[in-house]
Amino acid sequence: MARVRESAIIAAPVEEVWHWLRDFNSHAAWHPAIASSEIEGGVPADTVGAVRAFTLTDGGFLREQLLALDDDARELSYCLIEAPLPLHGYVATIRLLPVTDGGQTFWEWSSEFSPPPDRAAELTALVANDIYRAGMRALERHLRRDDPARIRVQRAPMPAPTPMPVAVASGQSARAVVMTAHGGPEVLEIREITAPDPGPGEVRIAQSHIGVNFIDIYCRTGYFDLLTPPGVPGMEAAGVVDSIGAGVAHLSPGDRVAYACAPTGAYASSRTMAADLVVRIPDWLDSAHAAAGLLKGITAGFLLHDVHRLQRGENVVVHAAAGGVGTLLTQWAGALGAEVIATVSDEAKAQVASANGARAVAIGRGAEFLDTVQRLTDGRGADVVFDAIGRDSFANSIAALATRGHLVSFGQASGDIGAREIGPLSSKSLTLSRPNYGHYIADRAMMTMQADRLFAAIEAGRVTIPDPVLTPLEQVAQVHDDLEHGRTTGAIVLTA
Repeated sequence: MARVRESAIIAAPVEEVWHWLRDFNSHAAWHPAIASSEIEGGVPADTVGAVRAFTLTDGGFLREQLLALDDDARELSYCLIEAPLPLHGYVATIRLLPVTDGGQTFWEWSSEFSPPPDRAAELTALVANDIYRAGMRALERHLRRDDPARIRVQRAPMPAPTPMPVAVASGQSARAVVMTAHGGPEVLEIREITAPDPGPGEVRIAQSHIGVNFIDIYCRTGYFDLLTPPGVPGMEAAGVVDSIGAGVAHLSPGDRVAYACAPTGAYASSRTMAADLVVRIPDWLDSAHAAAGLLKGITAGFLLHDVHRLQRGENVVVHAAAGGVGTLLTQWAGALGAEVIATVSDEAKAQVASANGARAVAIGRGAEFLDTVQRLTDGRGADVVFDAIGRDSFANSIAALATRGHLVSFGQASGDIGAREIGPLSSKSLTLSRPNYGHYIADRAMMTMQADRLFAAIEAGRVTIPDPVLTPLEQVAQVHDDLEHGRTTGAIVLTA
């Protein structure tokens, strides 16, 4: 069974894109491969069971049937009834999701079919490139002709896949950081491991850059139950696909890729892992910045768009605004039209926060911080506080909020907040959120949408990933100690 899944960010509102796609006969108006099309029997084009009969520009004739259409989910599926090519059992699904940053649309187009084995690579590439990618680009151009004033996000062209299993000789030796026990930085040791050949649904990556995140500290100390020692920590890296296993259709050997997801295992020069949450890196983004910004950028993206849907003009507090996530939150929130009040621990970090667009910066999170919030909001308080500090900031974060404000607690750098009585939240009808990163990248569609949203924001200039501090893998213990004790700014990347 061949599987194809392509996606794109379309610079048009989701309602506009869905208006065209839900019309099962509209493809003749925008897809370059379609010469003419009609719905058999004259039934409405959005009727489940409707059959469209169409002729291609090369003279080929096809018939497809609408199997399902869901306006609430903005999703439809259809099957192939008749075609000049052996795409046996072809069933396709189109799914749209809104991207609130700039009123854009995430479009996923996927299918499964059974081609003759000797034509699998050819037909899979044809579906991916000539039907899906060509159609996505064409509909975007069609929408632009309808509205020439629309400002479009220009994306680097995605490399064409060659989705077929690739055999490799054997497992590969790799250098890795092994966590021998839960504890301090001293439990991290450099060892030789073997990255096995990829099995079905897996990919092996030659990793050049490895992102370091505070969740790695939680993993090492045992605060988060992510790894049973001995094992390799880390959740983010970038590199080049070395080989793929059977059934992997969205990646090919030689692709530049990155990932930011569980399970742990990123602190290594080579890694074999499930391919579903691995994404291709745009041509214009280097591996070091991809490893520095993917996990942090996706986190900032879902905090601002999914956990708290930021509105223009809102007053936003970002704690630890010179840190990895804090830097991107400050930039992105400002680009969305928010008034950002940043908190940091010293003057050097205050300069970083100001350079990233913070309207005001408070050093510390005590009385001066509360006074700053009250002064800049005319006594009303902040609409939302993004807090990754935890114990040392929690009480003042609540005090800084306006009535019906939202506290988004997404980390505990200073320690667990402990047991709390929720009753006091009612004094201002506050909302408290504690998002889990994994729930926002739970499958390939979600991960692709989050990554594409981040890449589009970077390319459009809303977000800039700061140049990371590049450190050899052998210095991982010192890196952990510096990060844990607040001696870092921006992102740190280990070089393998």
